[in-house]
Amino acid sequence: MTHTLPHLSVRQWSLAGLAFCILMMAVALGLEHIGGLEPCPLCIFQRVAVLAAAVVFTVAAIHNPRGRLGAALYGGLSLAAVGGGIAVAWRHLWLQSLPADEVPSCGPGLDYMMDILPLRDVVSMVLSGSGECAEVDFLLLGLSLPGWTLIGFLVLALAPLGVLLNAFRERQRVEAPVESP
Repeated sequence: MTHTLPHLSVRQWSLAGLAFCILMMAVALGLEHIGGLEPCPLCIFQRVAVLAAAVVFTVAAIHNPRGRLGAALYGGLSLAAVGGGIAVAWRHLWLQSLPADEVPSCGPGLDYMMDILPLRDVVSMVLSGSGECAEVDFLLLGLSLPGWTLIGFLVLALAPLGVLLNAFRERQRVEAPVESP
């Protein structure tokens, strides 16, 4: 017995991805503004990844390409944004797992760095980590926020993978030999 994933359109997969991005941002903003948790630079980079994926999902939902090229393009772009978020969340978890004596020292704030440094240098400094990113401010069921964010990104990855599956299915349909009656 074989099970197949439902055949959803690019628009349907994109709307599902966009809805999950909205949920992720709502949780992040709720924790910040209601829970009083200030985001560290790596948290902000994770938010940028969610927003980048949301933008791609929005454009893909509006465009709703029928061909495999469009599906592959949107699937690839959104998967790149989600993959970037996965990488940053993973890095954040790694920083939080370091022993106290190996945690990098706290650097300048992100706003300050953005004001005085080129973007490339800011990204490099943030990804190399700072002490404030290694702090664990919140645990839920034994997982810190970057752990939950990583899980969120892994779930979110299902949407671009679904879009890419559409492109692959379209390719198979186009390349399948036509059966004669």
